Parts: sequence; structure tokens; C-alpha cells
Amino acid sequence: MQLRYAIAGVLLILVAAALPRDGRAADAPQSAAPAPSQNSDADSGAAGSSADVATLRRLLEQAEARLRALEQRLAADEKAAAASTAASSPPGAAAPAAAAPPAPGAQPPSPQYVTPAGASSLAANFGSSGFALQSADGANVIRFRGNLSVDGRYFSDAYTPETADTWLVRKLRPTLEGTLWSDFDFRFMPDFGQGKTVLDDAWGDVRVEPWLVFQFGKFKAPVGLERLQLEQFGRFIEVSLPSDLLPYRDLGFKVGGNIADGIVNYDIGLFDGTLDGGSTDGNSVPDTDSTGKFTDEGRLFFAPLLHSGIEALKKFGAGLAATYVNDKGTATPSTTTSLLASYKTPGQQSMFSYRSDSLTSTGAYNNATIADGIERRVVPQLYYYYRSVGLLSEYVREDQQVTRQLTSLSSRAATLENTAWQVQGYWFITGEDEGYDSGTPRRDFFQGGPGGWELVARYHEIHFDPQAFADKSDSFASLSSSAQAAHAIGSGVNWYLNPNFKVQLDYEVTHFDAGDSRGAVIINRPAERVLTSQFALIF
Repeated sequence: MQLRYAIAGVLLILVAAALPRDGRAADAPQSAAPAPSQNSDADSGAAGSSADVATLRRLLEQAEARLRALEQRLAADEKAAAASTAASSPPGAAAPAAAAPPAPGAQPPSPQYVTPAGASSLAANFGSSGFALQSADGANVIRFRGNLSVDGRYFSDAYTPETADTWLVRKLRPTLEGTLWSDFDFRFMPDFGQGKTVLDDAWGDVRVEPWLVFQFGKFKAPVGLERLQLEQFGRFIEVSLPSDLLPYRDLGFKVGGNIADGIVNYDIGLFDGTLDGGSTDGNSVPDTDSTGKFTDEGRLFFAPLLHSGIEALKKFGAGLAATYVNDKGTATPSTTTSLLASYKTPGQQSMFSYRSDSLTSTGAYNNATIADGIERRVVPQLYYYYRSVGLLSEYVREDQQVTRQLTSLSSRAATLENTAWQVQGYWFITGEDEGYDSGTPRRDFFQGGPGGWELVARYHEIHFDPQAFADKSDSFASLSSSAQAAHAIGSGVNWYLNPNFKVQLDYEVTHFDAGDSRGAVIINRPAERVLTSQFALIF
């Protein structure tokens, strides 16, 4: 329509330019039959006036004809453009709805910079999900995201060495992710934190239906509830002790999806397998299977009242995850691949490890403890959120078959049962709604609000099978250097300045059973007391 008015304006200007300089002849009333005049100049002026009026009428008629032609052409162009847009939209797509007014305290929409609609046009924007380019039909999206997290650790106990107090770049993760042709997703995410270069995520998926999604590559193992949270939604800087027994990022293939609009969620897959608490980049050959034996991993999770009218129970969910593998480490006189993990405290200090090869000279055997047979995990888990409070809990039971060569002719084997559990609670004191993936303040700090303030607390334990320490020097692990159990209690405060910037402060106290010695006497390792801070920019 604006183009139509512009054309009409131009035509009117052209008409005005064609008018005589003295417009009085055109404005004066005309007689039906003027009397002949004796003055030749008067007769000439009257004739000229009549000619000007006729000319003006012709110009106006021509302008009106051109305007009608342009209107018809413009209408045809608009009709063709509408047909093109409809053809490029996915079948069944609804017409764009009018934007609803923002709720009180809601974040303003991210600015968008849009090019004219067309088959190859792109819309660009920036928001809490990063920088994005999207095709006009919405079928193709590419995002650039990032995570820069800087941690500070300070230990106030007398046991941890002073060298453990430090600042470090915990995460530095540029991320490229997106969607192609509406049904194919991908993510590439390296991590340059802690002075290393690691490929954390490299995966693609195919969404056939909401309940049928095929995913392949390297991604978070579908097991631990806390581990599956995106890092920006983790309530504590360090994961709890049960996560020490679970895989982190694994490499393989899985099928999963949501059933009944999210009431049921499932995943089942086949993976390379990884050590407890680790990722496949820590395998003996990074991001490959160390044994040729694949690990089965799966998870089933229910939110039975998600769509009910009971507001207080909509965000309750519970599930069960499990893993299974039958593999064997190797221990030759010159090398050891144990397939067994070492475990860390909440302050990331060494807490437990199996015995390594202690022979001082090359002999006929290796006396390190190695995995030998079945490893299985069972992980019941749940969460609950209502308004500004939340709760998350999970339990891990791991059965691990191990063996150790004691002499060239004798060995010892056992099935060790290690367990861990945790419960953590949260409260948004500024009134935001809690959720599994939540962390957006109602009032942005950079727009004059306080941001989102959240208080958190947790209790967690881990227990290693007493069989691991039996038979003194013939044991699988030593009580003088490895704790038999750890009990930790932590609290913290999280400040979400806006959807992209978060500050965390945690204080954790961990008590140990055994893990130290005084001469030949086994004693409890002194408690660890650590204050941890994190400044995170995530987009």
C-alpha cells in the first residue's frame, strides 16, 4: 500500500507541473457561449485558456489510467508473493499469531533483524539461546553459542595442600548447533578449558516423530538425572557424589523420544562405554571403544501429571536408568588398562583409587586391580518443582567385577557393590518458578531489577564395598589412601543477573570414613572444607 501512495504522489506532482503558471483562467467560471470580441488579443487569450483546460483534462485522464494500471500490477505482485509464501510453509502450518503482551516481570523479546521474505532470506536474532540465523520458512536454523566459566577454589581445612587453592578456566566451549530441513539437529562443541582441548559434543539426530528420534555421535549418556541437566541449569558448581559412579559423555547411537506429549520420556542405546564419572575422551584411546565390548544404556522417565489440572503436581517426575557391559581390562608386565576409575571429592581432590601395579621390576605378571566381567548400574531418580521451590534426588547402585593377580600362580576376584545417593533442594527467593531447566530472572539486573536469587542445599554420600579393602596387602584398594565412604553437605547461593550471566558461590564440607593412616593405624581422613565460586557467561 505504501508503494501505491508513493506512485500516486509522483503522478500528482507531474500533473501540478503541467498546470499554467497563472492559474486564474482555469479557476475563473466559464460562460456557456462567450460573445465575440473586437479585441484580437482578448480572443487569443480566451482560446488559450480553453486549450489549457483541455490539456489538463487529458493529463488527468492519462494519470488516472496509469494509476489504475499500476494498482492492477501491484495487486498481481502481492497475490504472487502470498502464493509463494504459502508454498514454502510446511504442510499444516498455522498463520502467524499476533504477539501477546509480555507478562509482568517477563524479559523483553530479543531484538530481531529481518530481511525481506523470500526463498533464500534469513532472519537474524540474539537471545538466551545465542546468535541465530533462521530461514524464512523456519525449517533451517543455525546458532552460535558459548560457555565461559571461571572457577575459584579456596580450601579452609588443614589437610588439603595450599596448592589446591586456585583460579581456573573451568569451561571454554564455543558451540555450533542448529536444525536442517525441520527434522535434523546437530551440535559441535569443543572445550578448551583447564588447559586442554577436548571434543565434548559432536552429534546429529533425526526426528521422525516426537516419540521416535535417532541420535548418533558423542553426547551426554542417558543415565544420570543431574548429569543430563544443561550446565547453565546446574544448581551446584560441582556435581554430587552419585555422579562419580555414572558415565558423563559417551559415544554411540540411541533411539528415544517423548510419548503422550512429554508424559513419558525414553532413551535406549549402544555405546563405547566409559569409566565412572568420565567421558570417552578419557579412554585409553580417546573417543574409541577400549575393549570392543559395547555398553547398553537406557532410561525411562515419567511425568504422570504433567497435563493434569493439579498445579502442585505437574512438575513431578520419576524414572529409572540402567547400564550393562561385560568387559575385561588388561594387565601385562609392561602396561595396565584397568577400565577402573579413580574418584574425587566435591573439591576435586583425589578420594579413592584401586591398587596399581606395585612391582618395582619387570616380572612375569602385573598385580594391578582391573575390571574383569560384568559392570552394571541401576539408577532410580526423581524431581519435583512447585512455584519457587524444587527438589532433585537420585540413587546409584553399581556392581563391578574385578580381579587382581597376587602372584604368578594365584589371583583374587570379587564382585564389588558401590552405592551413592543425593538429595538437593532449591528456593528462588525472588519468586521465579523453579524447574529442571530453569534460570531466567523475572527482573533483569541490567534493566534495573535485582536479577534472580536462589538458595540451594544438598546432602550426598558415596560408599565403596568393604570387600575392596579386605585382606590387607592383597586388597583391591588401600584404606590408608582411599576412603571407604564420604558424606558431604553443601549450601550455596546463585545469582542470575540475566539469562546469560550467572554467579555461583558454594560451601561444602565432606567427612570421610578411613582414607588416612598414622603409622600402621588406619584413621579417618580429615574433613574437606571448600569454598567454590563460579562466574559463567553462557549464551
